[in-house]
Amino acid sequence: MKTELQLRPPKVELDVCPKQVPTLTKGAGIGLRSLHYQYILNHKPKVNWFEVISDNYFGDGGLPLYHLEKIRQDYLINLHGVGMSLGSSDPLNKDYLIRLKKLAARIEPDWVSEHLSWISVGGHYLNDLIPLLYTEEVMERVASRILQVQDFLGRQILLENPSPYLTFTDSTMTEWEFVERLVKKADCYLLLDINNVYVNAINNGFDPLTYLDAIPGSRVKEIHLAGYEEREKYLLDTHGYPVHPPVWELYQEALARFGAIPTLIEWDTDIPSFEVLMAEANKAEGFLEKVQ
Repeated sequence: MKTELQLRPPKVELDVCPKQVPTLTKGAGIGLRSLHYQYILNHKPKVNWFEVISDNYFGDGGLPLYHLEKIRQDYLINLHGVGMSLGSSDPLNKDYLIRLKKLAARIEPDWVSEHLSWISVGGHYLNDLIPLLYTEEVMERVASRILQVQDFLGRQILLENPSPYLTFTDSTMTEWEFVERLVKKADCYLLLDINNVYVNAINNGFDPLTYLDAIPGSRVKEIHLAGYEEREKYLLDTHGYPVHPPVWELYQEALARFGAIPTLIEWDTDIPSFEVLMAEANKAEGFLEKVQ
């Protein structure tokens, strides 16, 4: 059953930096996928940290959770969600949040992150991350929902910038203006997906450096890197390829602005051997070391 959390008035938009909480997450990490469980347990590769899709581990038992807990004995693991539906007008799914809070208590991540999107309408869930209209009204609603989530979880969350393939004529601000103001209003952190910024810039015709320049550096807690697919008239964010050269270039621009932000290599389709992912992480590590 889905129930509404107790509402509270939204905070006044903040002009100060959030409290910096010490974390163990450093350097480059890798998205943990079931294909690599056994390799990791057998070989103990030198990976700084892993990140998992939270929703895949909400059960009370089973092999996924068994392997996750075994790997957690040797590695820090952070949680990245896809099902919170922060941009929806549906009530927040309390059952989802209870399961997430239980998983966080079990795994003890440095942080919990979620997407700036919506996936539910009228209690029905979609198999995609749907973009938002960028208006004051939507910002107020999403900020209020983030505040409720943070109150319930007892922690600040990280919000990931989206990869929409369309823009709305009724939007009253750009995506980067919306993101910049939202993370301050909701007093949350930002998971800056560099691949998403680049894909959006090419598809929607803006300068990605303009996006980076608008982002408050004190809010950036994590960076994602992934590979896109080149279609005839647009780029498709598949997370199924190595990081492309222009994304690596934009990543270096981000590091120059924000410092050595912990960086995750994502690969969700056509998943290669662990050694391929490790090579991508090592490349990111090399760029991180140059700004430390």
